[in-house]
Amino acid sequence: MSKIQVSQPHSVSIDEAKAKVQGFEEMVKKYGVSSSWSGNQAKLKGTGVTGSISVQPKSVDVELKLGLLAKAAGVKPDLLKASIEKRLKAAFEGESA
Repeated sequence: MSKIQVSQPHSVSIDEAKAKVQGFEEMVKKYGVSSSWSGNQAKLKGTGVTGSISVQPKSVDVELKLGLLAKAAGVKPDLLKASIEKRLKAAFEGESA
């Protein structure tokens, strides 16, 4: 099982950060991964993948665990991590640091 962890710093409110994460959520939905929010945390679940999104006061933290089905489907953890980092960075680009 592969584990992916990405942390994206931010300087916006928690509500603004949650709104910015919606683009990332749309991306993972394309791959059959659903999210369910409870407060500032979302659980992610799909075929061969589980994980979470946690919106903190100064960062958004994403953790994914890829199971055997994801590996069998050809999901490459390093490419997935790079894609997540790119999308989160794009979502928070333009904010004043």
